[in-house]
Amino acid sequence: MRIRESLGDRIFLTGVYLFLMIVLLIVLYPLVYVVSSSFSSAAAVSSGKVWLWPVDFSLRGYQVALSNPQIITGYANSLYYTVFGTLISVVLTVLVAYPLSRRTLFGRNATMMFIVFTMIFYGGLIPTYLVVKDLGMLNTRWALLIPQAMAAWQVIIARTFFQVSIPEELAEAAELDGCSDLRFLWSVVIPLSKPILAVLVLMYAVGQWNAYFDALLYLKSAELHPLQLVLRSILILNTTTSGSMEASVMVERQQMADLLKYSLIVVGSLPVLLIYPFAQRYFVRGMLIGSVKG
Repeated sequence: MRIRESLGDRIFLTGVYLFLMIVLLIVLYPLVYVVSSSFSSAAAVSSGKVWLWPVDFSLRGYQVALSNPQIITGYANSLYYTVFGTLISVVLTVLVAYPLSRRTLFGRNATMMFIVFTMIFYGGLIPTYLVVKDLGMLNTRWALLIPQAMAAWQVIIARTFFQVSIPEELAEAAELDGCSDLRFLWSVVIPLSKPILAVLVLMYAVGQWNAYFDALLYLKSAELHPLQLVLRSILILNTTTSGSMEASVMVERQQMADLLKYSLIVVGSLPVLLIYPFAQRYFVRGMLIGSVKG
């Protein structure tokens, strides 16, 4: 039998739905505006005519952006950094977080204190650069894979998940059957940890895909630049003007720079937007379980 809602409950639910709709519109509108602007003409974007739908539909922004051969190189580099960087980060995070979740590990509380300490205090940009330089990683792909390979926050989330989801009794039973720690981790823990693995993969992958500051610091060769740094260079190149240019040329370049901003945002964000819907189910579940205090 369905319980009839009172007038107060209906008013409250209506208010909640209206609030959520407003939040949805606030979040969704910037995305719609960027996509619409990227498919509009440069003059329409620069003059502010675009509001919701594309004005004077045009693919000029994408043609200019994708005609640059560095875009393909940047995509390949970013894909390389994202795939291998995420793999390294997830493996290291699991290998650190799982032992810390076991009560039998000696000194786990002190180790967690050191990990949390890195979230509060940072060595600084210059010391980090000197470390990367002394390790011989400047102008190599390792400079984008190793220095930021593991994040303290992800370790805490994974550790909490393992504490909540993998009971001590299961590990003890496996140990009585002669199962080694690595075998237990590979055969039992990993198959039961798909939600948190999806969370870690998504977090690290998005971070690697959007990263450009480390590449700006450590990479000199243009052949190693990720997509984000390439897009930044293209935007700066089209924004820079010379004093000897005619007024009409300067206006045209400024209009193209305004259009390129939105086209490059779509080009750089599209892979993440395509991946997220497939990982959303595991992402929400893993975040809810991993956020429980252990």
